[in-house]
Parts: sequence; structure tokens; C-alpha cells
Amino acid sequence: MTVRAGFIGLGNIGKPMALRLAAWEGGLTVFDLAPEPLAEAEKAGARVASSVGELAAECGYISVMVNTDEQVRDVMGEILGAAKPGTVVAVHSTISPDLPPRLEDLGGRNDLLVVDAPVSGGPMGAAEGTLAIMVGGTETAFAAAGGPLALMGTEVVHCGPIGNGTAAKLARNLLHFVSFTATGEALRLAEAAGIDLSALGRIVRHTDSITGGPGAIMLRDTAKEIAPGDFWLSIFEHVHALGAKDLGHAIELADRLGVDVPMAHFAKDHLAAALGLPQQSTSKEQ
Repeated sequence: MTVRAGFIGLGNIGKPMALRLAAWEGGLTVFDLAPEPLAEAEKAGARVASSVGELAAECGYISVMVNTDEQVRDVMGEILGAAKPGTVVAVHSTISPDLPPRLEDLGGRNDLLVVDAPVSGGPMGAAEGTLAIMVGGTETAFAAAGGPLALMGTEVVHCGPIGNGTAAKLARNLLHFVSFTATGEALRLAEAAGIDLSALGRIVRHTDSITGGPGAIMLRDTAKEIAPGDFWLSIFEHVHALGAKDLGHAIELADRLGVDVPMAHFAKDHLAAALGLPQQSTSKEQ
């Protein structure tokens, strides 16, 4: 028999995730402190619970999408007091890396299966059911959570034991926000050169959709130095040669325009290591 699903936390991303889960054949129960998203979920067919405990008592699968570590701990405490043995709890909140193992331990003492399952893709991906969901937990817990997760994401990846979902999300977001910082530097350079910044934005989004952006170099299964004779060596040597040349020209332009570009200098100095190129290879290029 298909268990009933529950969703706690109907915020900016949680609400569209819950609306996708309204299609779950076992039915959906939701809880939030704000009345507006609850009314929208109820209109979509969900039942509104009066408390976390009430929701936990009737659901065999529970998604948690609240904001902070403290909120996650509070919600988990209420779930533990009411959930039936075998209930699966998927924590989608981006939390501190040491919290998921504690949640798994607490759940295990109460015969619950816990996964950390943070998401990437924003409100649009949540609304379309195309999120990337990074899952940490046992094989058994991952399998048990698979059905509901598949309604909310098209890239549901088991990243390993509990905590690895959070680690994957933190690594993904590190790339995200470091890129934003670099974007600010690029915008300052372009503005000083008289470039239309909105036009540059269109160019970047267009070309990233073709090349894959930073993901274009995330193709190897290790971050270690590339071994001699490896297929990727000549490809990444070429990437480094182009990158070093273009970064050099960007720094030259920045110097001429009086724009400070510390990230460009850092990237030029560290690009080879980031690509995994051996020192001998980069010396040969230069």
C-alpha cells in the first residue's frame, strides 16, 4: 500500500515542491505557519494538518523544508514524538554539515529512515518538477524516498551516506556564489569599457546554455592531478592555454582602465591546478 506523504514548510521553494507532491497517489498532508500557502495546497488537493505531530502521525513519508538548523531540529523533535516506525523523513533544508548524522541517529532510535536531500534549481525548477535533489543516506532509505522525490526532481542522485547530500549542495553552492563574485568583477570591467551590461548578460546566458558554463570541466571522476597519457590531458592543456591567454588580456585591459580585478589574477595563477594539470605540463605550455 502506498503511504501518505507529508510536506512541512511551504516557503518560496517548499510550496511549489509540495504542489508537485500533490500528485502522489497516497495523498498529501501539509503544514506551515502561514495560512496563504496552506490554502493554495488545500485547493490543489492536500489536507492541512493542525500541527507537525498530526501530520507525522498519518504520513509514511515526510518532506521537511524549513529555514534554519534550529527549525529542522524542532520539527524533527515533533516528528519523533508522533511518527510511526518505518516513516521516511527527507530533510531538504540546506543545513550545517554536522547535523544530518545527528538526525539519522535520532531517527534510527525511533525506527525512522532519514535522508538529507537538499535541492538545487530554485522556485522555477520546483514548480516544474525538474529540481536536482542530492540525497545522503542508506541505500534502504534512498530507495524508500525515491517515489516522492521523483515527483519533485528529474536529477535525483544518491550521493552516499547521510550528510553527503548536504556536502554536495554546499559544493554546488560554493561554485554558484564564487561565480557571482567573479561576475561582479567582470561587470565592473565591462562597465569601465563602456559595454551594455544587460547585453553582456544575454551573451553570457546564451553561451553558457551551449557550453555548460563551469559544469563543462566537471567531467572527470577525480580532482587529482591528471596522469600522463590520460584522455583529458591534452583537452585541459588546451583549456588552460586559452584561459591563461584570455585572463592575461583581461588583466591588461583592467590595468589600462584602472579596474581592480583580484579574482582574475587569482584565476590566472591557479587555473592549471584547478584543471588538474601537472606542473610539467603547464611549464611546457608556457
